[in-house]
Amino acid sequence: MRLLTHKMALALMFTASAIAVFVTVGIFASLLFETFRFFQKVPFFDFLFGLTWSPQTALREDQVGASGAFGVAPLILGTLLISFIAMVVATPLGLFSAIYLSEYAAPKVRDTIKPTLEILAGIPTVVYGFFAAILLAPLFRDMGEIGGFYVSSESAMAAGVAMGIMILPLVSSLTDDCMTAVPLALREASYGLGATQAETIQKVILPAALPGIAGSLLLATSRAIGETMIVVMAAGLAAKLTVNPFEAVTTVTVQIVTLLTGDQEFDSAKTLAAFALGISLFLVTLVLNVIALKIVRAYREKYD
Repeated sequence: MRLLTHKMALALMFTASAIAVFVTVGIFASLLFETFRFFQKVPFFDFLFGLTWSPQTALREDQVGASGAFGVAPLILGTLLISFIAMVVATPLGLFSAIYLSEYAAPKVRDTIKPTLEILAGIPTVVYGFFAAILLAPLFRDMGEIGGFYVSSESAMAAGVAMGIMILPLVSSLTDDCMTAVPLALREASYGLGATQAETIQKVILPAALPGIAGSLLLATSRAIGETMIVVMAAGLAAKLTVNPFEAVTTVTVQIVTLLTGDQEFDSAKTLAAFALGISLFLVTLVLNVIALKIVRAYREKYD
C-alpha cells in the first residue's frame, strides 16, 4: 500500500510538471505561429531595426499611411528605460531595508515593519498609476520648471519611480528571507574570528545569500517589464526613441494591449504585431534570465 501511494504521488507530481511544461510550450508555439504570419506582412528587419512605431494602418490602400510603421526599437528602449528607473529606486531601498530587518531590527520592530512594508505589494497597480499621474508627474514637472528644463506631464521618470515603489516589497521581502536563511553557524564563525557585524554582513551573509538576492532582483525586473497600468497612466502612449527620462514614452506591454483593444481585423498586420511584440518581450526576459544565471554562477560561494 505504501509503495502504491508513493507511485501515485510521483505520477501526480510528474503530471503537474508536464502540464506546466506543455502550457509554456503551447504559449510559445501560439506566439511563434502568429509572429510568423506577421512577418509575412512586415519585413523582419523593418520590425527589428525600425526606429518608428506607428501601427495605425489605414482602412483603404489609397489612404495616407496605409502601410504603417512597425519598428520595435522605441518600445524596447522605453520598456528598458522605465524598468531601469524602477530598479534604481527599488534595489537600494529593498536591499538596505532587508539588511536592517534581517540583521539589526529588534523582533518587535521587525514584526511591525515587515508586514507594513508588504502591504504595498497588495495595492492594485491602478492605485500606483493614480499616484504617479496625480502626484509624481506634476511634482517632476514643477521641479523641472524651477530648474529651468522641460519635463513632460507624462514621463518615464514618474512611471519608473511609481513602479519602483510597487516592486520594493518584492525585493525587500525576498532578500530578507534569503538573508535570514543563512545558517547561524556562519555568523558565529565570523564573530569568532573577530569580525564586526558589518564585516559579517558584507563578507559572509551577502555572498551566501547572493543567489537568492539575484533571483529576487530578476523577479522584480520581470515584474517591472510586464507592468502596464502604471505606464498607461503616467508615461503615456507616445512611442519615442529617447533615453530622456523626463519625456513621455511607452512600453511593449502597453502597445500589446492597445493593439488588441477594440474591433480589429485579426489578419491585419496591426493586430498580428501584438504577437511579434510578445515574442520580443519573451526574448528580452530570456536574456535577463541568462545574464542573472551567469552572475549567480560567477559569484556563488558554496558553504559546507
